[in-house]
Amino acid sequence: MKDISILIVGVGGQGTLLTSRILGSVAMELGYDVKMSELHGMAQRGGSVVTYVKMGEKVYSPIIEEQEADIILAFEELEALRWNKFLKKDGMMVVNTQQIDPMPVIIRKAEYPENITEKLSGAYPQTVLINALEIAKSLGNVKVVNVIMLGKIAKILDIEEELFLKAIEASVPPKLLELNKQAFAAGYNS
Repeated sequence: MKDISILIVGVGGQGTLLTSRILGSVAMELGYDVKMSELHGMAQRGGSVVTYVKMGEKVYSPIIEEQEADIILAFEELEALRWNKFLKKDGMMVVNTQQIDPMPVIIRKAEYPENITEKLSGAYPQTVLINALEIAKSLGNVKVVNVIMLGKIAKILDIEEELFLKAIEASVPPKLLELNKQAFAAGYNS
């Protein structure tokens, strides 16, 4: 695998941090140097949360500058739109088609932008859309959206499923392990 820079974006409570830790663990298991960094907005109130994951033979900094991300893994549409300037021209955007109203929309000071996925797909030919929320609902727990997205990115990166399952097992409570394995498989096979 070549050096890869992945920006994981979402809102507080969507599991971006867990996703980055699992992805980093898998990359280290593969023998890659990994650097990660995270930015928190008002995460506990649904604010923006961003994590940087860089992996490769030798990585010197976790920071991803504008137009440097190979992949943006977006857990929510508006977050994909907010962070798209960080994607390389030939990069890939993987977007959960979920919409979560930010506070300005909730208090009617702004409107949620329309046609986000169409705009992103037009700007970035390698845009992959997944309705991870609906898949999570079908599994009975909306909190596994992140692991569904992780399954999707594992398939795209063509990394052995067992490495991810091992990292998931080490990262989630035993009582939630089977559900998370199902979520990963659902994302991987979507």
